[in-house]
Formats: sequence, structure tokens, C-alpha cells
Amino acid sequence: QVQLVESGGGLVQAGGSLRLSCAASGRSFSTYTIGWFRRAPGKERDFVAAITWSTSSTYYADSVKGRFTISRDNAKNTGYLQMNSLKPEDTAVYYCAATRVGTYYSTNSYLYWGQGTQVTVSS
Repeated sequence: QVQLVESGGGLVQAGGSLRLSCAASGRSFSTYTIGWFRRAPGKERDFVAAITWSTSSTYYADSVKGRFTISRDNAKNTGYLQMNSLKPEDTAVYYCAATRVGTYYSTNSYLYWGQGTQVTVSS
């Protein structure tokens, strides 16, 4: 069992930055792939980024590549999403999730989810 709690969301102007954190409780955090997803109003929950447990390989949606950076600190049981050069279209509720199997970009692969944190980017 893994419990995830996101933090770090808020209101920021376009071009600004935010860092989201995903604090995990439970066992074996280091053996889970961590993913970040987001849901904009009226849209589906979309993949943003993922970092694997085995090699810490990272993957990004095209829309955030070069602006967002995913990382993890296994000693602190925490994952991070550094978001730079934010745009109004990045406005969404951001969720972190954990999985040991499946494809990193699919919501169906993830067993554990946080409650989400709101990110609002003003123009």
C-alpha cells in the first residue's frame, strides 16, 4: 500500500515556475515508477511525465518537454515536478501516481493516486 500526497500547486503568471512535490508513505517507494498526470477543466486526465524506479529514466509529454523536469529522491520518499515557463494551457489539477507495471503513460497502469493539486497559470 502506498499513499501519495501532492503539494506545491498555486496561482502563477505565465512564464513563471512552480515545483510540485509528491510525498509517499508506505513501503518500497523506490521500487515504483512515479507518474504525473493532469486534468484540465472539461478534459481527460492526461500524461505529463514519468520516472522509472529501476533506471530513473524519464519520459515527458510533448507539450511539456523542455519546460518540465521530473525527479525523485528515494531517501525522502518524494517525487518532484519542476515546471518552468508555464503557460495558461498548463492550468489543471495535477496528480501524482505510482505503479510497478504497465506503460508509464497510461492512467490504467497506475495503482496508487494522490488527491491532486491545482495549478493555475494566468495570462
